[in-house]
Amino acid sequence: MSIPANTRQLEGPLPKLAAPKGATDCHMHIYLPGYSAQPGGPDIKELATVEDYKIVQRRLSLDRVVVTQSNAYQFDNRAVLDAVAQMGQASARAIVAVRPDASEADIEEFHAQGARGARIMQLPGGAVGIDRLAEVEARIRAFGWHLMVQFNGREINDYLTTLKAIQTDYIIDHIGKFMPPVSADDVRVDHIAELLDRGNAWIKICGGYETSLTGGPHYEDVGPVAKRLIEHAPERVLWGSNWPHVGVPREHYPDDAEQLDVLLRWASPSVRQKILVDNPAKLYGF
Repeated sequence: MSIPANTRQLEGPLPKLAAPKGATDCHMHIYLPGYSAQPGGPDIKELATVEDYKIVQRRLSLDRVVVTQSNAYQFDNRAVLDAVAQMGQASARAIVAVRPDASEADIEEFHAQGARGARIMQLPGGAVGIDRLAEVEARIRAFGWHLMVQFNGREINDYLTTLKAIQTDYIIDHIGKFMPPVSADDVRVDHIAELLDRGNAWIKICGGYETSLTGGPHYEDVGPVAKRLIEHAPERVLWGSNWPHVGVPREHYPDDAEQLDVLLRWASPSVRQKILVDNPAKLYGF
């Protein structure tokens, strides 16, 4: 069955933030024609093509992108790698789902196609959970890849031992994804700051609208945590649009410019340069 074309709004007012040259979207998803949802993942309600994303990318003045495996595709990484091929590895990288028993040849093939990280998803629909994280890390370590790890931050105490044992770089996704939000002085935010201090953890400013109860454009309940972590370790922070926002109902889709403009309130100009350009260039080899 064919998947309907995108009907989401792609154009709109420009963001207030003038993105610096080399600005990178470190988290978005793609849904291409010809690739179906796999068992265990959510359905794909409509497409989100490279052409669609390029409209958003131009609107936000972003130059580089990291295409992240969608839960819908589970271990089928073909659409993600197809998107990187269309965009070109000069400006695009991929995060893929890696089977715990993947061979070295499998990882070599993914690497040649622009993959630089493996997704660990502890929320419903994820292809690989934290219980298999160590196995995946063992497969990717020799290639210099990182892990992209998403979980409910309220449960971080359950995962601290595993996170502290990681030897590769890894990203704590979606501002810790506290569901529901917690205060910036919560002990579980302390734990994230301590993990950042260890030198191989990163935090991604992304998808605040998925957890916020107060909503945009200011996200008063999510912003204090983001600001604290940005101020604590500006050299360990990344940003992502989370386009096309399939984690929330359509009536709750955020404005894409708003997702970039949160950095005006949460980071200084010099720190925004780190978040949008310098840090992703270091992690992804741009």
